Amino acid sequence: MKFPPSVLEEIKARLPVSAVVGKRVRLQKAGREWKGLSPFNAEKTPSFFVNDQKASFFDFSSGKNGDIFKFVMETEGLSFPEAVEKLAAEAGVTLPTFTAEAQIREEKRKGLHEVVELAAQFFEAELMGERGGAARRYLATRGLDGEARTRFRLGYGPVDRFALRDHLAGKGVPAELMMEAGLLVHGDEIAVPYDRFRDRVMFPIHDARGRVVAFGGRAMSAEVAAKYLNSPETPLFHKGHLLFNHHNARKASHDTGQVVVVEGYVDVIAMSLSGFPQTVAPLGTALTEDQLGLLWRMADEPVICLDGDKAGRKAASRAIDLALPLLEPGKSLSFALLPDGQDPDDLARSGGRQAIAEVVAAARPLVDMLWQREVEAGPLDTPERRAAFERRLKEPLGQIRDETTRKHYRREMDERLAQLFASAAPARPERSGGQGNFQRGRGGAPQRGGFGRQVPPWLAGPLKASSALTQSRLVAKLRGEDQREAFILLALASHPDLILRCADEIAELSLDGPAAERFRQALLDAVEDKLDRETLANRLAQPRVREAHNQLMAVTGPAERRKLAQDADPESVFDSIHQALVLHHRARTLNSELRAAERALADDATEANFAWIKDVKARLETIEGTEAMSEE
Repeated sequence: MKFPPSVLEEIKARLPVSAVVGKRVRLQKAGREWKGLSPFNAEKTPSFFVNDQKASFFDFSSGKNGDIFKFVMETEGLSFPEAVEKLAAEAGVTLPTFTAEAQIREEKRKGLHEVVELAAQFFEAELMGERGGAARRYLATRGLDGEARTRFRLGYGPVDRFALRDHLAGKGVPAELMMEAGLLVHGDEIAVPYDRFRDRVMFPIHDARGRVVAFGGRAMSAEVAAKYLNSPETPLFHKGHLLFNHHNARKASHDTGQVVVVEGYVDVIAMSLSGFPQTVAPLGTALTEDQLGLLWRMADEPVICLDGDKAGRKAASRAIDLALPLLEPGKSLSFALLPDGQDPDDLARSGGRQAIAEVVAAARPLVDMLWQREVEAGPLDTPERRAAFERRLKEPLGQIRDETTRKHYRREMDERLAQLFASAAPARPERSGGQGNFQRGRGGAPQRGGFGRQVPPWLAGPLKASSALTQSRLVAKLRGEDQREAFILLALASHPDLILRCADEIAELSLDGPAAERFRQALLDAVEDKLDRETLANRLAQPRVREAHNQLMAVTGPAERRKLAQDADPESVFDSIHQALVLHHRARTLNSELRAAERALADDATEANFAWIKDVKARLETIEGTEAMSEE
């Protein structure tokens, strides 16, 4: 039985070798590897080694080596298909049905790889040609000249609407493949599909094997609403599963024992050229659980290096919330926050390798960042406020699923609380003025503007709903489309000015519903074209988009629909969207934790794992109850 290479790669990406081997072999950390006694021969001195970066094991006593599939085959006597099926179940990967259609799809993937590679070559040639002059000058101002262009295969998408399409057509590439690769904008109401990337500096995005699978484009014109534009989701490209520069950083991280995470493509390139090739970046979105798994395969404690501004602190807070449920002994994050107004590119150009090394060396552990975030969230000058602070601080600790790690976090926070409350001055601690503060506005109020505002204490706390309410239609799990996703997208469509204020937030939304995904793409395409009410109306009038609109409207409630009216107060709508986004993010995080808890219970039916599932479900009901009460 033949399995598509993409499926095997997905399984290996989700299951570190140490996790699979560790179920049979007691492993100990040995530098950047793991070692243990051979499972194949009796021995007293460890000669069995595991390397997560290389995704392989090697047994010196028997000479056996290979990947996770080979290990399961050797230790459990399974055939290759049986090993794949077993590990796919553990990884949560659905194996494809082996039909003629599946074979056709796999062949099409190969064709898509070829098409995207041809596009990368076209963009490279355009950058060096006559039409790429302005793009070359822009890159030069950012310090991205010959070496950077060559190493990262930078390119330029010309302003002509059909330049790439006509070039690929001349090489015999059908338009259907171009559209499936995400290179053309198309739709029911678009008579002639046109190039998605126009007048943009192009950054190729590679998979772990170094193949170009997508692109990020930086607009040359300041008038374009979306400064950065990524390829849409395609059979090759799932932005939440990949890291920019992962293919280069893997070896460098193995050599250094470190991986650094920055926010943007230019930051990655600047860091790499300054002597930090172990640098990666998410693909225009907040860090995802899959990306965190990739990082932990490269290093036990990735360094999250973020801008010192509000957006950087927001990203740090998101990374904390993402990582907490997944922490385990030896696996964590640290945070290197730059001075306000600087990003890694600025630092690399002004101070070079030494300046970057100092910032990375000063990275603070996750526990410090969690403490600082909550301390600075409000004044502590009354017993009630100190009680709220203590609850706010301890609530996230319950998300840590590893019992030992959770115990040590609680002990650490108890000690810090005892020291803080023993102080003679109970008022809010003064800000240090150093790097990375989670700043607030005057008077301790959260700063306004954008979706980076902090969650108000009343939303962060656990609100309880009655059993009757949690069983109502408003909080029932809807089939196909999610009510919260529907409201966010429809509210933005009803108030186009809000789309311009948060184009990046729209792009990074994680969506479940197919209609929601289709509607979101229509909003992004409208932003790319030149957003105004007429352009947006034309986009939304397309039959498939109109159908998606109707599906989303069908799952909204009366209170939500009042906010969709064009005469609704935009700021009130903005606040409602923000609340919905916070709840959406928390719910997705908890659902990921619930899946992990269910897998843990299936593997080991203990009281602790059963209690974990009950705890996660209770927190999910709390979120759903909070949303339901907002609709009353």
